[in-house]
Amino acid sequence: MKKTGKAYYMISAVAQKYNIHPQTLRLYEREGLLKPSRTEGNTRLYSEGDLEQLETILSLTRDLGVNLAGVEIILNMRRKIEQMQHEVNEFMQYVKHEMARGLDDWEQRLSTALVKSSPTDLVRSPRAPQASASSTAAPLSTSSPASAKDTEQPARKRS
Repeated sequence: MKKTGKAYYMISAVAQKYNIHPQTLRLYEREGLLKPSRTEGNTRLYSEGDLEQLETILSLTRDLGVNLAGVEIILNMRRKIEQMQHEVNEFMQYVKHEMARGLDDWEQRLSTALVKSSPTDLVRSPRAPQASASSTAAPLSTSSPASAKDTEQPARKRS
C-alpha cells in the first residue's frame, strides 16, 4: 500500500465509530459492498471514501430497511449513473468545442464545399403533373376477361 496523505482507519475504530460489529464490516466486504485496502500484514484499512460508502449502506439498511441485495443494486445503479453523468458532461464539452470551432471556420468550410450552391438551389419546386401517354390510355379492367361461354350460360349449382 503506497497511498499517503490520506487518513485510514482500522476495522475496530470504524466499528466503534458507527456502532456496528467488526463482523458486519467483514460481511459487507465479503458481499462486495466495501473494498478496504490492506496493509502488508493484511490488516483492513478504511479510507474516507470507504466510510462514505459505509454511511450510505447503513442509511439504506437502518433508515430505509433495504436488504443487502437491494443495497448492492442501489450502489451499482449509483455508480452507473455517476459514470453516465461523466460521459454526458464530456459529450457536452465536445459539442461546445465543436460548435465554437464550427462557427469560427464556417466561411472557410463553405468555400471548400464540393457543391457550391445555396440551399435554395438544392430544393426542387413543385411542378404541375404532366399528362403522359400512359395516363391518356383507357383504364385497365380489374377483372379477368370472361369468355363468351361464361356469359351466355347461368352458373350451375353444385351438389
